[in-house]
Amino acid sequence: MSTLTLVGSRLAEPGREFVYRGEASACDGCPYRDQCLTLTEGRRYRVDSVRENGSTLDCGVHDSGVVAVDVVPATARANVASAGAYAGSKVSLEGPCPHTDCPSHELCEPAGVDFDEQRHIETVVGDPPHDFCAMDRELTTVEFEAHEE
Repeated sequence: MSTLTLVGSRLAEPGREFVYRGEASACDGCPYRDQCLTLTEGRRYRVDSVRENGSTLDCGVHDSGVVAVDVVPATARANVASAGAYAGSKVSLEGPCPHTDCPSHELCEPAGVDFDEQRHIETVVGDPPHDFCAMDRELTTVEFEAHEE
């Protein structure tokens, strides 16, 4: 099910994913607050469609203004412990990783997924992009189910 919200006009492309970061200080007093602040903070979303014939509205956060879009909860790709990595299982991330230069870092610390959160695996993708894990973890790349709204 989609949700109507406002996003920066540069982000308003079908298929574009983002993590909603919540209200900014520039939102104080904005006449569009009720249409804009409709999502759950920290969750990952995908733009499903851009409302046609909509106006670009001035915004204190987005310099190019905001437009009306429909968004849906998005899946998240992540690395998890190989031992529990099968479709339908419920797992959490292994924990923080200081190795930011690793090709798997964005999968070990994916935007929109908290370390203490249990998530259902939708599909197993396979081997992670790194050759070896500097944290000595046995990992598999998976796609988490989208949050239900």
